[in-house]
Amino acid sequence: MLEYLGKLSDKLGLPIVSSDHGYKIDIVIGWVHWLMILLFVGWGIYLIYAIFKFNNKSNPAASYGGIKSHFSQYVEVGVIVFEAFLLVGLSLPLWSQLKTNIPDKKDVHEIRVVAQQFAWNIHYPGADGLFGSTSPSLVNEESNPVGLDRNGFGADDIVTINQLHLPVNKQVLVYLSTKDVIHNFFLPEMRVKQDAIPGMQIPIYFTPTMTSKDFLQMLKGTAREGQGYEIACAQLCGNSHYRMKGYVTIETEQEFNDWLAEEAEYLDEEGDDDWDDDW
Repeated sequence: MLEYLGKLSDKLGLPIVSSDHGYKIDIVIGWVHWLMILLFVGWGIYLIYAIFKFNNKSNPAASYGGIKSHFSQYVEVGVIVFEAFLLVGLSLPLWSQLKTNIPDKKDVHEIRVVAQQFAWNIHYPGADGLFGSTSPSLVNEESNPVGLDRNGFGADDIVTINQLHLPVNKQVLVYLSTKDVIHNFFLPEMRVKQDAIPGMQIPIYFTPTMTSKDFLQMLKGTAREGQGYEIACAQLCGNSHYRMKGYVTIETEQEFNDWLAEEAEYLDEEGDDDWDDDW
C-alpha cells in the first residue's frame, strides 16, 4: 500500500513524502485530480459535440423549445455528489484529525516558531524542558529576536534563525506565531502548511519519517540534488518575501540530542546574552 501511495505522489508530481500523515493528504489530492480530469474531458467532449450538433448548417433555424432531455441535470447532480464526497467524506475528517486532536505534551517534542519579515526564529526549550518567558520589551533584532527572558526558565533555552532541527520518527508540536504580518509556515515534504496570524499562537503537529541524509540520497540524479528540506513562506509578506527561507535538518534522536548539547555548550561559553546566529 505504501509503495502504491509513493508512486501516486510521483505521478502527481508532488514532493517526496516525509511525514506520517503526508500520504493521507496525497490521497485527497489524487481524488481532486480525478474529478478535475473527468470534468475537463467531459466538458471538452460536450464542447466538440455542441459545435457540430448546433452549427448553422445543421440548425439553420433557432429552436425555442429548448432541450428536452434531463441528462445534463443528472451530470450536475453527479458532480455535486462527487464534490460532497471530497468535502464531507475525505477533507473534513482529515482536517479534523490533523487540526483538532492536539497530542499530549508528554509524548511530543515542543518548539516555538516565530515568523517575522523576513526570517524564521526557532525557539527550543532547554534541558529543563520548559520554555522561558518572552516579552516584546526584550526584543532585540541582533541579540534577542524572540524577546526571551534569560532569567529563570529561559536561561538554558536555545534560539536559532532559519535553522530548524527535528528528530525523526518523533511527533513534533510547533507553536506558530508572528511578530508582524501574516506569514505561512510551509514544509512541502512534510505536507505542513499553516498561516501565522498576528496575535495568535497556533499549534501544528506532525511526525517526520525520513532523515535529511536519506532525503538527500533519494534526490540524487534529480534536479534538486543536494538541496535538503526547506521552510518556505507561502504567504506574500512584503518586498523581500522571496528570501524568507529556512532550512530543516531531520536527524536521529541521538544526533538531535548531540546538536542540542552542542548548542547548550555554546550558550554557556558565550553567556546568557548571546544566541546562535544561523543566518
